[in-house]
Amino acid sequence: MADIVHQSHVTITRKSGPTRRAEIKGHREPVYYGVHGGIKKFYGIDPEEEHAATLDHVVGAVGG
Repeated sequence: MADIVHQSHVTITRKSGPTRRAEIKGHREPVYYGVHGGIKKFYGIDPEEEHAATLDHVVGAVGG
């Protein structure tokens, strides 16, 4: 078995409503997750701030 190359260390906390703040070890600024566009319309919510959804990050990672 190969040696571990990288291990992610992430702490996620809920800010308010659907907005979550992710602290990622090795990065200075937090990453925010939330809802926007069709996602907020689907769930029928209107957040104080719009942020990329976790789905957006997963699609971007797979596609990019």
